[in-house]
Amino acid sequence: MARSLHILSGGAAQGLVSRLQVAFEAKHGCALAGTFGAVGAMKDKLLAGAACDVLILSQKLIDDLAAQGKADASSARPVGQVKTGVALKVGREPVAIRSEQDLKALLSAAGAIYFPDPAKATAGIHFMKVLQALGLADDARKLRTFPNGATAMAELAKAPEMDAVGCTQVTEILITNGVHLTGLLPAPHELTTTYTAAVASGAQEPELARALIEALTAADAAPVRRECGFE
Repeated sequence: MARSLHILSGGAAQGLVSRLQVAFEAKHGCALAGTFGAVGAMKDKLLAGAACDVLILSQKLIDDLAAQGKADASSARPVGQVKTGVALKVGREPVAIRSEQDLKALLSAAGAIYFPDPAKATAGIHFMKVLQALGLADDARKLRTFPNGATAMAELAKAPEMDAVGCTQVTEILITNGVHLTGLLPAPHELTTTYTAAVASGAQEPELARALIEALTAADAAPVRRECGFE
């Protein structure tokens, strides 16, 4: 029976892990068991005792977990930086977002706004602050929040409002059929998040976990990381 490698990861890395999964499983004779979602929710799962060998979370959360003895700091490796973008439904023409005014105009005209959990998700927490800064956070009938960015984008793809707009990590927009990236959050609202992989302190497969981290961060995987939205 193949060994299982348990992953708790921010949704930003789901596309990257999926792209490398088949080759990694074949090489190591294992099966990747990944749970992807809002980074805060993944931290909660780890602290609640969920099985975990590899963590792929924001650098800040990895640092926090290492300080608590829940992640092996010596194993931590940066996977890359991910920017936060704005998505539209496929079929709608791209909209240039060069300024705060462009962003506010797009969001103000939207029939609905789709984004991840404003309490647990990196992009959701940030985007709620953006909405507050733009004076758009109080129109509850337009706001559609979901547990993570991938779910938010999947729901945007199915949205009945053709003028709906979404916001989450670029990586989650790129892997979702039915939506397209129209631009990044403009200054002063831009957000770039560094994602880091580390071996969980309670890992049952620590050596296999280190091998996956090596595969995710290897120089020859750089083209795949770029295609998936990592910089």
